[in-house]
Amino acid sequence: MTPSHTIVSREEWREARKAHLAKEKEFTRLRDQLSAERRALPWVKVDKTYVFEGPAGKTTLAELFDGRGQLIVYHFMFGPGW
Repeated sequence: MTPSHTIVSREEWREARKAHLAKEKEFTRLRDQLSAERRALPWVKVDKTYVFEGPAGKTTLAELFDGRGQLIVYHFMFGPGW
């Protein structure tokens, strides 16, 4: 069932829209601030040698980066017998 909406004059709608827009703008500012805080979180040094199984055999995390500053990983987990 479709929810019913209040029918108002154009001026009442405009005032409601302005109030809602102010909330949207505040939300955007807060989201931007939160995103900046997330990007500023400290990092953790990877001390462990992680080894992965790939098409060419075993490879380490460092070898996957191979001189690059960023690495995109698609992660799939399969059972041992798959």
